[in-house]
Amino acid sequence: MTKLLITLSTFILSSLGWYAGEQFGIFTAFALSMVGMAFGVYLGKRLATHWGF
Repeated sequence: MTKLLITLSTFILSSLGWYAGEQFGIFTAFALSMVGMAFGVYLGKRLATHWGF
């Protein structure tokens, strides 16, 4: 269940980062996508720990 939460939060936050940055160019979209991915991994792990999975 932990891996599922990490995967879902990474996908969602990475996509949000991409869409937020795409209006400024491809590199900005990529960079914000990577930031969203890193935060998604962190958030997914924290949620799994908090919920006891």
